[in-house]
Amino acid sequence: MKKITILVLVSVLFFSCKRIPEEQQHVKNIILFIGDGMGIPHIYAGMTAQHGKLSLEKCTYVGLQKTYSLNSYITDSGAGATAIACGIKTLNGSIGVNMRGLPVKSILEYAEDNGLSTGLVATSAITHATPACFIAHQASREDYEKIAMDFLKTAIDIFIGGGRDHFSIREDSLDLLDSLMKNGYQVTAEINGINYKADKIACFTAPVHNPSELEGRGNMFPDAVAASIRFLDGKKTGFFIMAEGSQIDWAAHDNNTEGVVAEVLDFDRAINIALDFAKENGNTLVIITADHETGGMAITGGSISDGKVIAEFVTEDHTAEMVPVFAYGPEAELFTGVYENRDIFNKMMQAFGFTRDK
Repeated sequence: MKKITILVLVSVLFFSCKRIPEEQQHVKNIILFIGDGMGIPHIYAGMTAQHGKLSLEKCTYVGLQKTYSLNSYITDSGAGATAIACGIKTLNGSIGVNMRGLPVKSILEYAEDNGLSTGLVATSAITHATPACFIAHQASREDYEKIAMDFLKTAIDIFIGGGRDHFSIREDSLDLLDSLMKNGYQVTAEINGINYKADKIACFTAPVHNPSELEGRGNMFPDAVAASIRFLDGKKTGFFIMAEGSQIDWAAHDNNTEGVVAEVLDFDRAINIALDFAKENGNTLVIITADHETGGMAITGGSISDGKVIAEFVTEDHTAEMVPVFAYGPEAELFTGVYENRDIFNKMMQAFGFTRDK
C-alpha cells in the first residue's frame, strides 16, 4: 500500500512539473523597436544626458548583430531592415525582396497570416526604407508611390507616421486615401483623433517626414506607440508592431550630437511605454535594435552628473559596426550572443511559433 502511495505521489509530481506544451509557450505579442543608425555610443550619449539612466536598461538580455548586406560591408537601411523583417541578406536599396528582386514574406505578413493584428510606427514617412521593408516589396527604396500602393495589398491594422503625400499627391493621380477608407480604415492626421472602435487606422502625421525632435516634433512617437499598443491589444488576437526611431540616423548623418541625444531620449520614452505594457501583460516580447550605425560616433568627453556629452564623428555616412540587441519578456533569452541581422527574423518566428513557408 505504501509503495502504491509513493508511486502515485511521484506520478503527480512528475506531471505537475512537466513543461507546458510547446504550442502554449509562444509569445502573444512582439513589439520591435528599430533605432535607425543607433550604435552603442548613441545609446550611451542619451544615457549620459539623462544622468546615467535609460528605460532600455530594464531589458534582461543583450546581444550583438552583424549588419553587412549581401553586396556591401556597409549596409543601407533597405538591406538592413529587410534582413530583420524578412530573414535574408539582400542588396543595398532593396525593400522586402531578394537579390533577384523577388518578394520575400516579412514577419508582419507572417503575423497577419497567423491571425495576429499588426502595426507600424515611424518618425519618418511610413513609406521610408525601414518601415517599408515590413510591408512592401520593391527593388528600390526610392519608389515611394509603389511602396504606398503595397500597403493596400496587406491587412495591416494600424500605421502611424508621415508620408501622406505618397498616398494622395501622386504621379498616377490615384487617391490612395480614398482607397484606404473604402478598405475600412479610419484616415486621420491626429493621434488623439484615433477612434479605437474603428476596424483599421491610417494616421498620417505629416505630408512627408515629421519634424525632428529639436524642431518640435513633441511627443508624437511615444504617443503613436502607446496608441498602437492600445488599439491592437483591444483586438485580443495577439499582435506585432514595428516602431522606428527614424531620425537618430539623420542627426548622426549631420554629426549633430545634440540631435542624436534628443532622438535617443524620445526613442527611449516610447520604449518605456512598451516595457511597462510588457511587464503588466506578461506575454509580450520587446526587442530593441538598429539597422546599422551612423556617423562612427565616439564619445570623447562629458559628465553623467552634469548630463553633458562631447562626441566626435568619423563620417557623415553609415559604418559597418555591429549594433546591440536588447530584449525583455518571454523568449528574450533567444536574443543573446552574436549573430547575423537576418537571425532576428528567425528568432521572432521562433518566439511566435511560426513556420516559414517553403
